Amino acid sequence: MPLMHNPNSAIERIKNHLAYKLGKVMIDFSHQRNNYKYGGGYIALFKKLYQINKQHKKEQKIYQQTIQVFPQLKYPNLETCSDYEQALKYKFHLSYMLGEVLIQTFQNLHKGSMFKLAKNIKKANREFKIFKEIFNDFAKLSPNIVKVISKNKQLFLKEFSRIQNILKIHQDYQPILDNIFYNFNYFIQNFDLIEEWLLSNDFNEKYKKENHPYPSLFDPKKLNDEKEKINYKNISAELAWEMNLPLPDNYEFVFLLVHGAGTTAMTRYLRLCDINVNRHWGDPLFQYIDSYRMLVNSKAYNAIILAGCLNKYSFNFGIKFYNLIQKKIPAICVMRDPISVLRPIVNHYGNLKHPKDKICNYIDIDNYPIEKIFNIQVPYAYPDENGKPTLNTVKEYADDKYGNFYILNIKIKELQNVIKKIYYLDMIDIMPENSFKTLTRLSQILHFNPPESSVLFSSKLNSSDNHVDYLFFPKTFYMEYEGNRIEFEVTKYKLSSDEYLDYTKYFIDSPFLLQDIGVNIYLSKNNVKYLHCNQDINIKVINYFKKFIFNLEEFYKEERKKIINECEILNFMRINPDILMKYKNKLDKELVHIKQHRPDIVASWKYYQEFEKMCQELDGNI
Repeated sequence: MPLMHNPNSAIERIKNHLAYKLGKVMIDFSHQRNNYKYGGGYIALFKKLYQINKQHKKEQKIYQQTIQVFPQLKYPNLETCSDYEQALKYKFHLSYMLGEVLIQTFQNLHKGSMFKLAKNIKKANREFKIFKEIFNDFAKLSPNIVKVISKNKQLFLKEFSRIQNILKIHQDYQPILDNIFYNFNYFIQNFDLIEEWLLSNDFNEKYKKENHPYPSLFDPKKLNDEKEKINYKNISAELAWEMNLPLPDNYEFVFLLVHGAGTTAMTRYLRLCDINVNRHWGDPLFQYIDSYRMLVNSKAYNAIILAGCLNKYSFNFGIKFYNLIQKKIPAICVMRDPISVLRPIVNHYGNLKHPKDKICNYIDIDNYPIEKIFNIQVPYAYPDENGKPTLNTVKEYADDKYGNFYILNIKIKELQNVIKKIYYLDMIDIMPENSFKTLTRLSQILHFNPPESSVLFSSKLNSSDNHVDYLFFPKTFYMEYEGNRIEFEVTKYKLSSDEYLDYTKYFIDSPFLLQDIGVNIYLSKNNVKYLHCNQDINIKVINYFKKFIFNLEEFYKEERKKIINECEILNFMRINPDILMKYKNKLDKELVHIKQHRPDIVASWKYYQEFEKMCQELDGNI
């Protein structure tokens, strides 16, 4: 590699390539041979080419010797240079292309390459004109066209006329041009299939006429057919996203998630009805990939959950994700009084802060002090300096500090041509006393398996009141007796009566723990005889659990005192009118659709009605 002034410039390094220098000499010869600059004509030309080649090899040798002694002088990879993409166009200069022909000719003299030199020079001139025309016509439409074609030069030339035809037909439809050039390798490798699709009436009607922002590079109908050569089964989720492929169409509805409105409960209920759903968190790309993989590999009843948050980094991905849902389907949406929505947000459990290193779930009654069990703190997601929930979170959500959670209106707008009907549920519909009946009714509308066991629908899930559950359930308490282990299971779930005896009321008489919290204590049937055959063991166990139960109830009650309620949230807004107006602006957009289609639900929200009254009073005072 010859030495140069600026090894960090990709342009300078490409112009210093042997091919570029040889080609430049040929062009100079062609332009100036009439003024006898080269004296002896072709003999002088070949002499000049020989000298350049010899000098280049000499400089390469010097460079290799230099970096052996001073490795720090080694040039950086060409791709890492800041001007790399601008430099690529120099590989399409006639100088470089003619030089490549000469180098190949000299390397293959033993194969008679010299006899093909004139033909290959004409070919290089022809290809140069082709590339020049393409770059002139489409450089403005796709700035990275040079980079794309440089990786697929020969394939591009092979299908040039057909590719040029597609590009000219769609030159006024930028999204498909972006898709083609971004996925040019795949475009070239599967050109026949893609050409057929991009020239079809279906593509024109579904995408181009509508000016759809995310046109698919393949025909979605064929992708859903496993008999086709290219189908969803043999395209990765990541590549599908890059090529704007709509999700495989074996889903029956979408769940328009509203953050803070029973998401955990509703997701669990859907799964209890044998409905496959993607995970309800993550950015839009994660959600697309998770949904895609689920749909490709599942023949069961499927539904798509659309998560409840976008931020400035994921917003465009969110819009794309919604636009890649193209099957006409119904939607469900659980709604809640918007002020009540803020309650679980303000009091949210900090899953990433879960103190698993402080939690012991297998406890030796003889050796593990009760105090140690309760030496722990609920990790709130947005705590104040004392670790408690704070009303400042209301302000932070108004300012979108953690992202924009008021995006239902965006989902509805982007899916307006896809969703047949939105079935709104109020939060009360999925409360334990109503959830079984609600899912039974939904199953008849959306044709999924009805729920079977009402018991599974009877407990609160992810309630702010019960964050303590994550710290204390389930636990196994045990003690040794004559080589046998007596084990008690403390849980919020019912255990099989075939294996366990229910000892809950033997240890607990607190209505709060029995009814509100729902604590259960079980003893294995195999252990019963050991518990009752020894009075000392019986007393020790009773005393231990008596102390445990007392501390557990106190812990729950103290924790509930920390929980911020709707009245406190409203009062915070009242004394902070700027925050009040931020929520008004958000909710005026967010609730347009439900106010039109289910005004009865909106009318039932008492805290929201108070919120509206506060806004009206504020307007009157301004």
